Amino acid sequence: MAITATQVKELRQATGAGIMDCRRALQEHNGDYDKAVAWLREKGLAAAAKKAGREAKEGLVELYSHGGGRVGVMVEVNCETDFVARTEQFRAFAHDLALQVAAAHPRYLDVAEVPAAALAADQESTGRDDPEKFYQEVCLLKQPFIKDESQTIADLLKATIAAIGENVLIRRFARWELGEALDQ
Repeated sequence: MAITATQVKELRQATGAGIMDCRRALQEHNGDYDKAVAWLREKGLAAAAKKAGREAKEGLVELYSHGGGRVGVMVEVNCETDFVARTEQFRAFAHDLALQVAAAHPRYLDVAEVPAAALAADQESTGRDDPEKFYQEVCLLKQPFIKDESQTIADLLKATIAAIGENVLIRRFARWELGEALDQ
């Protein structure tokens, strides 16, 4: 099957993968867009895993204010080079993270940060035996992405690493809401 430039362009825009990778994915899957996306995501995950050990000390702090100043968010996202930190793709990723924090109100970055007492309190108050739902509510990396709920923030991070070609870390975040108690 002949693969058109339009097909490659659409796949590239959807995945952020390179032109040759998109063409190869489409060729290997006889033009099947969904299979090509899945293959590229799988390949991207492998690329992201290889980059995970690399040091990331550059980056930026993204600030976001929502609701006329009623909610404020600060997110620190790191990468390996200042060149990548200045790219539009990296800045868009950091901005999307800030939007996510403002909208979804995560309290922790990942499961490892959740105190046992918080999990126990949730289980006591809700009666849930499976902690996964709780983790999806309170852990940023486990949350469905507000712009595309078919992927989690962890998936978005891995796709960004694959597309950028550098290790990217979400270092920390903070969210403030006007009038909230200080002990949260």
